[in-house]
Amino acid sequence: MIVKEEILSKLRGYFNLNLYEVRIWTALLSRGVSTAGELSDIGHVPRSRAYDVLESLEKKGFVIMKLGKPIKYIAVEPGEVVERVKKNIQVEADQSVQRLKELNNNDVLKELETLHKTGIEFIDSTDLSGAIRGKHNLYTHLELMVKGAEKSVTIATTSKGLVRKVEALKPVLQKLAKKGVNVRIAAPLTKDCQNAVKDLKGIADVRDSGKLAARFCVVDGKDLLFMVMHDEEVHPTYDVGVWVTTPFFAGALENIFDLAWKDFEPATKKFKE
Repeated sequence: MIVKEEILSKLRGYFNLNLYEVRIWTALLSRGVSTAGELSDIGHVPRSRAYDVLESLEKKGFVIMKLGKPIKYIAVEPGEVVERVKKNIQVEADQSVQRLKELNNNDVLKELETLHKTGIEFIDSTDLSGAIRGKHNLYTHLELMVKGAEKSVTIATTSKGLVRKVEALKPVLQKLAKKGVNVRIAAPLTKDCQNAVKDLKGIADVRDSGKLAARFCVVDGKDLLFMVMHDEEVHPTYDVGVWVTTPFFAGALENIFDLAWKDFEPATKKFKE
């Protein structure tokens, strides 16, 4: 049985298997029961590696070794494999989270924080900058920036961007609102983002920026993250943003935003309840 490379690639991603493992596993699924030698031939895996691969698959719960001579292997039903993998991932995740929780209560984290603070003192402000690629990484860094806000958060985004930011940042923005941080968001308000605007009620001041095309965030008038392309013209994987800590530039951009903000229509008027 020949399985397309595209399917093998997807299986590797879903089950976190290497190429030899996924070839041996699919070969065994096509046979039900088979020897290592047969699976090696079917899956195009070197015979010298077949037993190691099968041992690995057995530990992960994909196959069962059948007693007797010659040694044969039985394929575990795919649905059961999925459940086993889910359980293993959950156990590993819980263990990792527990280790990180323990880190908060020992001297290791304090030592790391001391190293970071000491290092920051020697960094020129122009060095606190960088290019960030991929929408996932952009939002991870955006969340980190916003979390540290003490006075203000100013965001200019697109209609679709507003929806994404509510999904990603709402819990953080709620905490900021309770702390009294001034959160302002400007975006072209359409029916597609009406629910997102409702979710921000009491959390942020949202206004309609009309035809203004901009994607940036300024935190406390000093930290700036701006995206260099329109989100409708770039695939999420190739989205690029630039982060920089610069009170001069960030403050100037925020001042320009303030002038435009006065003319933006409040969301409460745009979407009358």
